[in-house]
Amino acid sequence: MLSFIVKRIFSTVITIFVVITITFFLMRLMPGGPFSSEKKQTAQALENLNIKYGLDKPVFVQYTLYLKRLSHGDLGPSMQYEGRTVNSIIAYSLPVSARLGVISMIFAMLVGVYMGIVAALNQGKWQDKLCMLIATVGITVPSFVIATLLIYVFAVKLHIFNAIGLSSPKDYILPAIALGGSAMAFVARLGRSALLDVVRQDYIRVARAKGLSKNVVIYKHALRNSLIPIVTYIGPLLAGVLTGSFVIEGLFGIPGMGREFIASIGNRDYTVLLGFVVLDATFLIVANLLVDILYAVIDPRIKIEA
Repeated sequence: MLSFIVKRIFSTVITIFVVITITFFLMRLMPGGPFSSEKKQTAQALENLNIKYGLDKPVFVQYTLYLKRLSHGDLGPSMQYEGRTVNSIIAYSLPVSARLGVISMIFAMLVGVYMGIVAALNQGKWQDKLCMLIATVGITVPSFVIATLLIYVFAVKLHIFNAIGLSSPKDYILPAIALGGSAMAFVARLGRSALLDVVRQDYIRVARAKGLSKNVVIYKHALRNSLIPIVTYIGPLLAGVLTGSFVIEGLFGIPGMGREFIASIGNRDYTVLLGFVVLDATFLIVANLLVDILYAVIDPRIKIEA
């Protein structure tokens, strides 16, 4: 196990390095630059800005200097926000997106797994059809449509929740449902399919033949093994929700990473964009590593080989 983790950490560093390299040089191929949209800038002023942020140097030299700063944990200054660094932007926006992401993950997992169990145990009955109908709607309807509908019903008409911002704990409910809705639906369908497959296995028949109660058979034996496909899905899902959704954050006026990421693309803010790419890649790879380790925890029959 230890050897496996060490090798995965090494491959993680290599992967992140490759992602940084590709992103860095691709950004330099984009037409224009961070200051090309500035109005009423003289040629001298643009030259001074390029010198200030090192854009006057050859691209490879810029790349080397960026890697040197990155090795010390310095993601550099923002090229659009005077006096702000990428570290400070992430430090401000990441906790907001992470809190919302954790809540949406809890919602997606609890409701999704429960719906999957209910649907599987009542296969062909109205409970199964209702759960799968909800799951189908959750998968097919875009998150921004769900978010708009939630705002209209619960904020505009019923005045139960606020439509903008996160001023109180209850303000997380609507964006969490909108962000985690599709994940909840996917987990429900995965859980139903996996549980139906597991309950047909021989060891479940043996457990029933021993006289074990239905709850013990389902929750102690069948459910644990049916979680493996769901755990596979959790890795990329976790990385996605923790780093924010620009659609949901934009609709609810949430100052999270999603909104900052889209702004950095529009502004061609190279350092901010690179910082978010590094963070997203790290989250995704680490989440997948944790998923691999969870395989062996959930099902001891699975052996992790280095």
